[in-house]
Amino acid sequence: MRNTNVLAIDLAKNSFQVCKTDKFGRVIFNKALSRTQLVTLLRKENQSLVAMESCGGAHYWCRKAKELGHEAIAISARRVKAFRQGQKTDATDALAISQAALQPNTKPSRLLSEHEQCLQSCERIREALVETKVALANQARGLLHELGYVIAKGDCHLLAKIPDILEDGENQLSGSFRACLQIQYGRLKQVIKDIASVEAQVNQDIKDDVDCQRLQQLEGVGAVNALSLKIVLGNHGHFKSGREAAACLGATPVQHSTGGKERIGSIAKHTANKKVRSKLYLGAMSVIRQLEKREIRTEKERWIKSLVERRGKKIAAIALVNKTIRTAYAMLKNNQDYKPQVLAT
Repeated sequence: MRNTNVLAIDLAKNSFQVCKTDKFGRVIFNKALSRTQLVTLLRKENQSLVAMESCGGAHYWCRKAKELGHEAIAISARRVKAFRQGQKTDATDALAISQAALQPNTKPSRLLSEHEQCLQSCERIREALVETKVALANQARGLLHELGYVIAKGDCHLLAKIPDILEDGENQLSGSFRACLQIQYGRLKQVIKDIASVEAQVNQDIKDDVDCQRLQQLEGVGAVNALSLKIVLGNHGHFKSGREAAACLGATPVQHSTGGKERIGSIAKHTANKKVRSKLYLGAMSVIRQLEKREIRTEKERWIKSLVERRGKKIAAIALVNKTIRTAYAMLKNNQDYKPQVLAT
């Protein structure tokens, strides 16, 4: 049983519902506060457990609560939902957060530091720009294909072909379409330029980070994957072991066991960090493709190749992702470099 009060906060932009309970779960108050009033409350309250759902603003408010001397946790909304009774209101949500926080087996979400959030934000901006570039390029290709212009794959071919189409006075394209295509072309060029600028900033952060440089020693882990692993596993104290970290990222089979019978299924489709797992999977597949073209050099590569022969490429790739996450966790926790076991010659 905790010996402190619980301040459960239902987060929003400007209006926050705060439910204060004692260590026995009895409600002291449950009221709405403004942003300024919430900061004042956190400053005046004695040391408490500040709990909130893991949603927008949770990282900031958890850091703020810790600065003011409180213990702070963020809980998944899915876990909080199990404790909500009655209709969904701010008051019932705050009370459910308080009850979830008092459970001894509640697993809080991992909190990011301000530096880790900045690194993650840069990567998210890069991903959004890449998605914008793909959308612009695909739309231009599709529209021009309908008009009889087939363009080869690659941004360079598209950027070289559009000016020729615009300057060709003998084609039957209307003036309005030429103007719109010119705007599309300009936006595409600018987005490609912006992607290069953001990637330069991200690559510089990776070069300056010792952990990212160390993680790139792993098979199938480049700059982007190293940054993703650094963000996810940076606070290694959140996970009890590398096995738990791999399960959190969705690199382990899902269990559905009962009555002493173990049923092991495929990897999780919902409870997983799909973005990180997808990137690591692509890196693992590239390692497998390389091993098809050259001789194995380490014990790990021998294990990968034998697994490919027995179970196939995709299962071997997921197994490598699992091992990569667990190895990365151990490297960050013990502050060590990766030392693969080289085959004896």
